[in-house]
Amino acid sequence: MFTNRVLSGMRPTGRLHLGHYHGVLKNWIKLQHEYECFFFVADWHALTTHYDEPATIERHVWDMVIDWLGAGIDPAQATLFIQSHVPEHAELHLLLSMITPLGWLERVPTYRDQQEKLAEKDLSTYGFLGYPLLQSADILIYRANRVPVGEDQVPHIEFSREIARRFNHVFGREPGFELKAEAAVKKLGARRARLYRQLRTKYLEQGDAEALAAARALLEETQNLTLGDRERLFGYIEGGGKVILAEPQALLTEASKMPGLDGQKMSKSYNNTISLREEAESVAKKIRTMPTDPARVKRSDPGDPEKCPVWQLHLVYSDEERKEWVQQGCRSAGIGCLECKQPVIDAVLAEQRPIRERVQEYLDDPTLVKSIIADGCEKARRIAQETLRDVREVMGLNYG
Repeated sequence: MFTNRVLSGMRPTGRLHLGHYHGVLKNWIKLQHEYECFFFVADWHALTTHYDEPATIERHVWDMVIDWLGAGIDPAQATLFIQSHVPEHAELHLLLSMITPLGWLERVPTYRDQQEKLAEKDLSTYGFLGYPLLQSADILIYRANRVPVGEDQVPHIEFSREIARRFNHVFGREPGFELKAEAAVKKLGARRARLYRQLRTKYLEQGDAEALAAARALLEETQNLTLGDRERLFGYIEGGGKVILAEPQALLTEASKMPGLDGQKMSKSYNNTISLREEAESVAKKIRTMPTDPARVKRSDPGDPEKCPVWQLHLVYSDEERKEWVQQGCRSAGIGCLECKQPVIDAVLAEQRPIRERVQEYLDDPTLVKSIIADGCEKARRIAQETLRDVREVMGLNYG
C-alpha cells in the first residue's frame, strides 16, 4: 500500500532558468530512476498568490512542462500531471479542512514570511491561509512517503505528517480493531506473523525505530493481504488504529548553488537569469557583459575572484584545473575578464545543447506534450480515487 513513492510539484511561472535546473530538475532526473515519481504542475497553488493574473497560467503551464521534458524528465520513468486536472486533490483538501485546527495553519513559518514579501498583494484570503493544507492534500492523496524539499520547506512536510496523524487518529478507530488486526496477523503465515509480533513488541516497549521500519518493510513485501488488512497492520504496529493516510518523510535536497548574473541567487525577480533554452547568442552576450571585480579597471590590474560574480559560475561549471587557472590568472592579471568568461560561456552552451534539442521535438509537435500530460493525469486520478474512496469510507460518506 505505502510504496517508495516520491511526489513533487512546481508552480507554473513560465519558462524555467538554470537555477531551476540545478536546484530542482537535476534532482528529479536522479530520483526518477530510484523511486516511483509523480511530478505535478501546481496551478492551483499559483492562484493562492496570483489569483488576479489568470490569463498567464495556461501559457506558463505548457512552457514549464516542455522545459521539464527538455531537461530530461522522462515520462516513461515518472508520471507528469496538472494539479487542477485531478479534482480529487480539492476534495481531499476540503475533507481534511474539517479536522485542521486554524492555529496549525497560522503557525506555518512561510505564512507570515510570504505576506511580508508580497505586501503589495491582498493575501488575507482563505486560499492563501489554507495553501499548506492543499499542499498536504497533494502529498497525502498519493500516499507518497518521500517529498524532496530544501531545509526551508521541512515545516510543510511536518505539517502534512501531523495532518495524516490526526486523520488516522480520528477516523482509524474501527469497532473491533484489535480482533481484526490479530486475525490479519495470522494471514501473514507462521514465520512472518512471529517476526511481525517480535518487531511490534520491540517498537512498542522500547521505541525502537529500526524495528518499526523493519515491520513496515515486512508488510510492504507481503502480497496476500487485502487493502483493509494491510491498513490495520500498519496501524497495529504503533498501537493505534488503521493507517489510512501515510505520513510523508522529507527527502532533503541540497540548496541550489546556481548564482545569477549579478552574483545573487538566480531569480526572475532579480532579473539575473539565463533561461533553460535561451538562444546561444543571448547567453554569450549576457555572460560577456557580467560585472567583474571593480578593482580590475584596466586589463593589467590584478583582481580577486572572490569579489567577482563570474567566479561563482566557475564554481558550478569548472573543474579544479580550470578554477586554478582562474585564480592565478585573475590575481596576477595574467588573463583578462573576457578570457575568464569564455569557458563559462562554453560550459553553459554545452549544458543547454541537449536540452534545446529535446525541446525542439515538443515544439515541433505540441500534441506530444498534451498526450504525455493526459496519460499522467489519468494515472494520477486512478491512484487519487483509491485514496479518496478509503477516506470517504472512514468518514461515513460512502453511502448511495
